[in-house]
Amino acid sequence: MSTTKKIAGAALAAALGVTALSACGGGDAKDKTDGASDAPKSKTVTLVSHDSFNVTDTVLKEFEAQSGYTVKVLKSGDAGTALNQEILTKGSPRGDVFFGVDNTLLSRALDNGIFTPYEAKGLAEVKPEYVLDKEHRVTPIDSGDICVNYDKAYFAEKKLAPPQTLDDLIKPEYKNLLVTENAATSSPGLGFLLASVGQYGDEGWKDYWSKLKANGVEVVDGWEQAYNERFSGSAGGKKAKGDRPLVVSYASSPPVEVLYGEPQPAEAPTGVSTGTCFRQIEFAGLLKGAKNEEGGKALVDFLVSKKFQEDMPLQMFVNPVTKDAVLPELFTKHGVVVEKPVNVAPETIAKNREQWVKAWTSLVVK
Repeated sequence: MSTTKKIAGAALAAALGVTALSACGGGDAKDKTDGASDAPKSKTVTLVSHDSFNVTDTVLKEFEAQSGYTVKVLKSGDAGTALNQEILTKGSPRGDVFFGVDNTLLSRALDNGIFTPYEAKGLAEVKPEYVLDKEHRVTPIDSGDICVNYDKAYFAEKKLAPPQTLDDLIKPEYKNLLVTENAATSSPGLGFLLASVGQYGDEGWKDYWSKLKANGVEVVDGWEQAYNERFSGSAGGKKAKGDRPLVVSYASSPPVEVLYGEPQPAEAPTGVSTGTCFRQIEFAGLLKGAKNEEGGKALVDFLVSKKFQEDMPLQMFVNPVTKDAVLPELFTKHGVVVEKPVNVAPETIAKNREQWVKAWTSLVVK
């Protein structure tokens, strides 16, 4: 996700740093692993994640009460930074479970051997297309689509149909309308680059970006600047007098605009160009060398449980991956379903990511 980055709602909802959430009910919630070798097993289980992880307190406390574990969440920057720290501490991890590695970084995590295989209880409920690691070193937790968003009011005023595909974006009628993030510094920026790679292939994506550059695409460092400053359709962009009615963001951004609108609008002021999307999938894994392996397994089970999966959309603004999870009305009413997102195999991304980003930077930024 990867994240990294998520969207305005996640940034508003999530608190940075380390949080410890006490178990409800009876039992000793203290970590007793220090001291004598015959000390009781630890009752604390630590989740290492990127900064966008969030869960409703009551949902987490219910897990703690049922399992007897106290959950500590260690937030560690964006997804790439958090993953790099776990690679550097391989074998002596900072926690028991890592959450937030996505399909753009998955091969790096697996090749470095930081996870212990574990087949989560409830994995049978996960949609098969999300299970990318057959050895179960990681478990799919959520998905989200990186897509171009558009300002509905702008296109209605201009009596211009919003673009729907990547091909549309290079047409003259959309000249100087799009702002995107730097693929070298931003997760959505990288996702948008990967969408072009998946759509046009290794031979065609550079030509596409040459045309996109000629059509006036603007590149900024990150999502916050693109969406909340340059994009005319967001609440932040309106305040900043942004003049770009197209932006690379997420398919879940329109529901966020409704949720945090003041006053809350009857319909989302932004739309999604569904033919421009790259699907991001986030995973969790039991860290190799975890001090509390049994607690870690219980925590992974919880992350794919119906309770957590249904809580997640309004906490992190991502989609559940299980078949039985029901989306909240905010998503079903104001969100979109991306039927055919672009996908690129994790091993292909791992093999080519650095050279793609380098070539993109040379072509588009320099």
